[in-house]
Amino acid sequence: MIDPTLASQRQSRLFAAMDEAGIDVAAIVPGPNFYFLTGVQFGLMERPTVLLVSRSGTGHAVIPLLERSRWQAAAPDVETVYWQDSDGYRDAFRTVAELVGPARIGVEGQRMRFFEAQALREAFAGAAIIDAHAAISRMRLHKDAAEIAALSKAIAISEAALADTLARAGAGMSETEFRKILLAAMLEHGADGPSFEPIVLSGPASADPHGTPSPERRLEKGQPLLVDYGAAFAGYAADITRTVFVGHAQAEHRDIYEAVRGANALGHQIARPGMTMDEYDRRVTQAMRDAGFADLVVHKTGHGLGLEVHEAPQVMIGNGQAMEPGIVFTLEPGLYRPGDIGVRIEDDMLVTEGGARALTGFDRSLTVIG
Repeated sequence: MIDPTLASQRQSRLFAAMDEAGIDVAAIVPGPNFYFLTGVQFGLMERPTVLLVSRSGTGHAVIPLLERSRWQAAAPDVETVYWQDSDGYRDAFRTVAELVGPARIGVEGQRMRFFEAQALREAFAGAAIIDAHAAISRMRLHKDAAEIAALSKAIAISEAALADTLARAGAGMSETEFRKILLAAMLEHGADGPSFEPIVLSGPASADPHGTPSPERRLEKGQPLLVDYGAAFAGYAADITRTVFVGHAQAEHRDIYEAVRGANALGHQIARPGMTMDEYDRRVTQAMRDAGFADLVVHKTGHGLGLEVHEAPQVMIGNGQAMEPGIVFTLEPGLYRPGDIGVRIEDDMLVTEGGARALTGFDRSLTVIG
């Protein structure tokens, strides 16, 4: 259950988002926005679960009966209609519609599934139901102190786990063996689990930014090892990438690494309130182009981070969103030469009143293991 003061603050953010979207009711399904408002983590399953928040501040919900005790403890003030499998959920939606009345409803278009949206359309006959996903999710854009603390803990766990894993790694270990050790280390250090499936790629495979670890590929001396991973803690996600070398680094690989490290360092230096994501991406990427590797740039500089590994804002060309205090984003320049090497150095950044600071602190200098 969320502290009442914090819950009120978060609800006020939602109201502002609803005003922006021009909706009377926000219909929210289990996921990041649901957890942000209620502190309850339900999974998306075959049983529809929907929270409806009216602009008046009244909350209504359609909740499966088997979740009753947990929901009542967390949201005692929400007027809830429970339903059980033997009866189906349609009557519950109709009852809530009668309680809420005619309304313009905004839904999470990137998360709500068709059958949930259809249940709303049937219950709220004739109501306008629009996609307000971006507006609703924007309430999570600026992280509060509790969120920053959770993110910082997730990152600390992640970095301790990587240090342990690198100390055990060396030539001959497979990518999947490394991944298994890393996952176990995160749990040992207190993670709730991984924030996403770790990407562990060695040698030429590292040139695939989102490749899949293989039990056949093994770490080899003179080759890179790219590790993109993160721990989850209290619902919040770390997202970190480091690229190291096994035994030694070839001269040309060192040049590519230092170009990425230089772009990463620039990103640390220039981030500040008022700078647009467009300008930030252009400047960080240009640093790698100026180093002579324009043809190896294949992706944007980063993305927002919080309850989701990828959330707003996108740190990319064309996004005029300005940096503002409380925004957390990833800084992850990378260079990729197919069939040879991929290098990415990713940090998690918090925009402050006077600039930005890294929540990550893991060594960024060229590192050789094994």
